[in-house]
Parts: sequence; structure tokens; C-alpha cells
Amino acid sequence: MSVQDIYDAVVEFDIDKVVALVKEEVESGTNVSVILSDGLIGAMDEVGQRYTEGEFFVPEMLMAAKAMKAGLEVLKPLLSQGENEKKGTIIIGTVKGDLHDIGKNLVSMMMEGAGFEVIDLGVDVDTEKFLATAKEKNADIICMSALLTTTMPFMEVTVKAIREQGLSLKTMVGGAPVSEDFATKIGADGWSPDAPGAVETARRLTAK
Repeated sequence: MSVQDIYDAVVEFDIDKVVALVKEEVESGTNVSVILSDGLIGAMDEVGQRYTEGEFFVPEMLMAAKAMKAGLEVLKPLLSQGENEKKGTIIIGTVKGDLHDIGKNLVSMMMEGAGFEVIDLGVDVDTEKFLATAKEKNADIICMSALLTTTMPFMEVTVKAIREQGLSLKTMVGGAPVSEDFATKIGADGWSPDAPGAVETARRLTAK
């Protein structure tokens, strides 16, 4: 068995196999960061590439993300021992008045798979909760999702509140009706039409 087998199992959406292989690699002494970067993160980068090329669609991405997350759960106790530096902390949620979460959940899982600490606030999240959690967790980015055009203005409210309070937080927005023009208009730092792009944007915004 090898880390490549973990990579393949994620791309094949085989949750049980991913969990078993990750456990085997840990027990055999493979470096946790190698399992994470080459096995899990590498696989999700491949999944994102296949999505971009039209080979995978949202259902396949969700299945792969669930397989990756299952492997990540095995590694979490070891990752918390501090030998692996996290990429950054992300607060994510669907904005106030909006209960849609499929896209948000996918971004959340892929961000975790890419090495970020992710605090998912769920749906119907108001500005106060975004800001309070970001301060408490010393977060790097607030990611806001919306599927209803009527809830998009809450993104602007949150971005404005961050500016008014002088916080050094980056903001990202996304969701079916959210465009790059809208993101620019409200002053958000990042936008993406899909989950793989969101990961790349977060990497860029947190690059040292």
C-alpha cells in the first residue's frame, strides 16, 4: 500500500477504502503531512481539475470531498499535535435569510482538505455571528455563500462592518447568483464560481 492508493481511493469516492488506507499508512509510520498533502489534498486538487475540465460535476465532487473528509478525520488527532502548520483559519456560512448549503458544504470540505482550519457556522448567519466568531478564532478569511438574490445584500453589510471596525480580515463571496462584478462592487477580497476556485483564491489570500 502507498499514499498513491489513498489518492486513487479519494478520486474513486471509496470512503471505506480511504479510511482503511490512511490508518495503514499512519500505522506504518508514514509522515502525516505526506499523507495529507500527497494523498488527500493532492487527490482533491485532481478532482478540482477534473471538474474544471468537465469530466466531474458537483455530485462527483461531493462524493470525493466526503471520502477526503473521512480520511481527514483519521488524521485530525495527529494534525493537532502541531507538526503540521495549518494554512489559515476560515469562517464560512450561508448569509442571513438563506438556508441553502450544498455549495457551502462542498467549499468547506475542500478547504479542510486543502489544509485550512474551517469553522462552519451553517446557514442563516448574520453579520454579528460572522464577526464575533472571526475575532474569537483569530480567523484569516470570512467566506459567505448565498443562493437567493434577496440575501446577497447581507454580504455587503458584513464586508462594510469589517471595514468600519478596522479588522484585518479577508472576505470571499460565492453562490449561484454571485458574480465577480458584485464581489468587486461590495469590496470583497475574493470570489469564485466554484469550490476548486475558492480553494485557489483562499490560498492566494493567505499566501505569506
